[in-house]
Amino acid sequence: MSDIKKVVLAYSGGLDTSVIVKWLQDEYQCEVVTFTADLGQGEEVEPARAKAEAMGVKEIYIEDLREEFAANYVYPMFRANTIYEGEYLLGTSIARPLIARRLVEIAQETGADAISHGATGKGNDQVRFELGAYALAPGIQVIAPWRDWDLTSRESLLAYAEKHNIAV
Repeated sequence: MSDIKKVVLAYSGGLDTSVIVKWLQDEYQCEVVTFTADLGQGEEVEPARAKAEAMGVKEIYIEDLREEFAANYVYPMFRANTIYEGEYLLGTSIARPLIARRLVEIAQETGADAISHGATGKGNDQVRFELGAYALAPGIQVIAPWRDWDLTSRESLLAYAEKHNIAV
């Protein structure tokens, strides 16, 4: 039996993180707190709240971080000329440390035992989330479902969602 009673999930409201809510609830028998960072995606934020509520999430954090993101992450990124291969702006990747910081802070505020994210093993986002979290809270436990579960494709996620009545 896991000693995790509460976990804070970086939650977008998309397929992956919606499945993760239910998976965490079942696999760890724990309370899930969701955190959605508004970094400028606008209309996508409130539907995430509705989906989390429909899945029984009691603590839902949605925060407007646009100003902080622009001032403390995007502008310094531009000043440093961090453009991948001369054309790709690193907006998504530069957001991960900010999201990781808020995950850690919310975990501390709510007494959560762990944080979680939906980054797949195919990219660098796992590293960005986790190293950010470990830098701020070295002992924090991170749950990375894509490393642990047997759901390995979009089709398996959709089947899981259908089986558990998760809106996608």
